Parts: sequence; structure tokens; C-alpha cells
Amino acid sequence: MRAPSAAELLDLWEDGLARTHAQRALALLMTMFPGVSRDTLGALSIGQRDAELLRLREALWGPRMAAIAECPACRERLELPLDIREILADSNPTGSGEIAFSLADYSIVYRLPTTLDIAAAESEETPESARFLILDRCVLSARQGTALVSSEQLPPEVVAGIAASMAEADPLADIQLNLNCPACRHIWRAAFDIVSFLWTELETWAWRILSEVHTLAIAYGWPERETLALSPARRQFYLEMVGA
Repeated sequence: MRAPSAAELLDLWEDGLARTHAQRALALLMTMFPGVSRDTLGALSIGQRDAELLRLREALWGPRMAAIAECPACRERLELPLDIREILADSNPTGSGEIAFSLADYSIVYRLPTTLDIAAAESEETPESARFLILDRCVLSARQGTALVSSEQLPPEVVAGIAASMAEADPLADIQLNLNCPACRHIWRAAFDIVSFLWTELETWAWRILSEVHTLAIAYGWPERETLALSPARRQFYLEMVGA
């Protein structure tokens, strides 16, 4: 893994403006691993992918994050301190191979969902159809007793069991935060999505860095690439000199 330069990050942000959630995740990975193919990176399990994106975030802006959540009971806004090192320490993904699961007289062999699966499901019209498409792509074989069955023939309790087995095998695929509202004492769980979080941070950074480029271009006539090539410390020095 390598941390992208400021110019690469800015290009990534601009290119991602019209991209979907899954496409942005793949673009971030491809920036980290420029010699690896899109299909290879897209075949990582969601948890494996998100572990890499957490490492990217740590390389760019450090291990500590501050997320915001809203209490569903009283609408109080909570600031949640998160540490990437703690999140990664709690994960132990099984990997991206075949996994066997059984419930009652059903025997299933499946693989973990990947970014390519999510990308394929993003064009579905409803969340239900998207979930079924992902299930259908991930279930490699299904039997009731000795008879082969299709994914759509699986009863709801078996589908729920597969989902729970997937979550256990790939814990970073669905990061859940235990929250407690200090205002009303409401307790709930909320999902943390590193792709959306990192992209929001990237967007905030891009607007700030473009403003800095604009300021230094007016003051010194420097082109964008030269300004972006400066270290953050040196760029900040020139910005302070301009404002002096």
C-alpha cells in the first residue's frame, strides 16, 4: 500500500464526483495499489476492502476519527471518537474463499460479498432486489437434503442465517457502533461506513486545498501542480505569509 499524493487525491475526488458508492471504493483502492487490477481489488471481501480503506485513512490523516451521529429518540448530535487501530484489532476476517453453512436440512456453500457484487446491485430498483442479487451471486451451491435448490428457493430463516454467517466471517463488512445518548439515555446501534466517511473527509479536504491553491496562485502565480507538490508545512508557511 502507498499513500497517494495531493495531486492524485484531487484527481480522485474530481473523478469520483459522478461515481457510485462502490465505484468510489474501488477508485480509492486503485489509488493505493496502482499495480493491481480493478478486478483483483474488486474481488476483496467487503471487510478486507474496508480494512485497506481504514489503513488509507490512517496514512492520510492519522488513526483518530471523529464521527457524528444523531440520537433517533431526541435528535441530539453526538460526536464519536474512533480509533482505527482499535477497529482493525477487533477484526479477524475468514478470507475470500468458500464457506460452508448449514441450517436444518439445508447445506449451503457461499463466498463473501465483494465490491464487484455491490457494484452490480447498485442498478437494482429496490433494496430487496439488490440484496437478492448479492445473495444469488455469492451462493455457490445450495441443497435441501440431497436435492439442489436455487437461491430464490431458500426460506427466509436460511437467508437470515447466511447473512449472520457472513457477518461473523467478515466482521469489518458491517461495523456497528454501540451508542448511548447523554441527553436522553437512549441506547442504540449505528452502522459505520468507512467508504462514505472517508469520501466526506476527502471532499472537505479537496475544497480546502483548492482554496489554498487559489490563494497562492493569486499571490505568486504558481500553477496548481507546483502548489500541490509543496509539503503541507511549506504550503502553510506561504499561506501565512500571504495573510501577514
